[in-house]
Amino acid sequence: MQPRRVAVLGGGPGGLYAARLLKLAYPACEVQVHEQGEPDKTFGFGVGLAAGTQRNLEAADPDTLRDLVATGVRHDMTMRVRGRGVRVRNDHLIGVARTDLLAVLQRHAEKAGVRLEFGVRRAAAGLDADLVVAADGVSSATREAGSFGARIETGDGLFLWCGADFPLPDAVFTPVETEYGTFVAHAYPYSGGRSTFLIETDERTWRNAGFDATTAELEGEGVPPGASDEKSLRYLEKIFAGQLRGHGLIGNRTRWQRFRTVRCDRWAQGNVVLLGDAAHTAHFSVGSGTKLAMEDAIGLVAALRESPDPATAFARYEETRRPSVERLQELARRSRLWWESFPSRLGLPVERLMVAYMSRAGNVSLDRFAGTSPDAVATALRQYGGAPPDGDLVQWVLDRPLTHGNRSFPDRVSVPELEPLYVDLRNPWSPEADALIAGVRGGVLVTGPADRPAVLTRLDLAERIRLETGALTAVEAPRALSGDLAAGLVSGRTDLVQLTEEQV
Repeated sequence: MQPRRVAVLGGGPGGLYAARLLKLAYPACEVQVHEQGEPDKTFGFGVGLAAGTQRNLEAADPDTLRDLVATGVRHDMTMRVRGRGVRVRNDHLIGVARTDLLAVLQRHAEKAGVRLEFGVRRAAAGLDADLVVAADGVSSATREAGSFGARIETGDGLFLWCGADFPLPDAVFTPVETEYGTFVAHAYPYSGGRSTFLIETDERTWRNAGFDATTAELEGEGVPPGASDEKSLRYLEKIFAGQLRGHGLIGNRTRWQRFRTVRCDRWAQGNVVLLGDAAHTAHFSVGSGTKLAMEDAIGLVAALRESPDPATAFARYEETRRPSVERLQELARRSRLWWESFPSRLGLPVERLMVAYMSRAGNVSLDRFAGTSPDAVATALRQYGGAPPDGDLVQWVLDRPLTHGNRSFPDRVSVPELEPLYVDLRNPWSPEADALIAGVRGGVLVTGPADRPAVLTRLDLAERIRLETGALTAVEAPRALSGDLAAGLVSGRTDLVQLTEEQV
């Protein structure tokens, strides 16, 4: 198809990138971006671009990627818990200042011939365009005004974004235990000599520290809409003083919030199509917001080029993009639940905790992590069961003996007779899960459906049982999922596993 005029609502990464790719694909088409904000003002700090995203951008538009990489900062990753740290290589990840990212994308969009309009709020219904690309963010007015079947799930934890005016040497994950509870920092360097600090906590800690009150104050009359929670920032820079190295925390519309996961039954209506956060979101702990938006842009333009009309193109765009988006949303959901329950794991040695972190969503196997970070995994394995093997890692994990209280087991698959606990739920931290755990009176064998998502959920519930009751736990699962079970054992999610010959 050959569009005559395309309007893009939203001048974030997804909207700008879609506009450039559209203009490159259709030089005769008039493409205009409408952004309600000003070009020199943006919300946020640093943005992460992982290796896979960089490969996709390289294939779609190498010129833009080259400038993004040139302005970015590469870094590894460190976790520090109770005075001990572990470092793993991750230098394919780059941190880019959001201001730099937008400047690069604006420059390349204009270079391609895209017109940019700033400072004016536009609505899809009032635009004279063949196609309207709605990239207007998580609070998309376009989505709310349409019939896209939107559903929004709000997380339990609270978080805020802030920054610091110095570059960390690595990305760092570190908790601080206070008189109110635990706060966890996710921090990483980005271009311009600065670092992002994302800090999260649970609701009880948030209320104990009085941050429910500071949040309410910001919602009062006379408070500028862009004001930051300065009381929270001053407290947080005090408790994270060791990580900040004498620097303060910088706010930019910094307020406590809960993560909203957006899902839509439909991504298009008439001549309007949703892109990026307007259509879907995935928790920040998998670093996916910018990735999904820019990859949506690639997928949308490819679908338009392959289709005779907008309706066919939008259907093809959704058909090709939805599976990968939903897969990432499921990984992000598991990751969000893991981070919201993170403080319960602080008794685990930091190396084993790093294994737990890497395997938390089922996306990175123990074998794969051992291949990329052999020193960290070797230490975790020694803590778990002695000198690690040269051969089959998974089988070695299953073969390690266990002492639990006054009971000893020759390996992790010799499961005694335990009370069976059938589990078929989606959230192992839900009220339904709470009720199951409240009924545990002794050792349990956690059973349920044979599919992989159900097994991963069982492992998480078994971890809660271990940590909250001290009971001996075993998880039943198909032998084909031994890799997941081995990661669960090293991560402290279960004591034993019972293998079945069921098909996954």
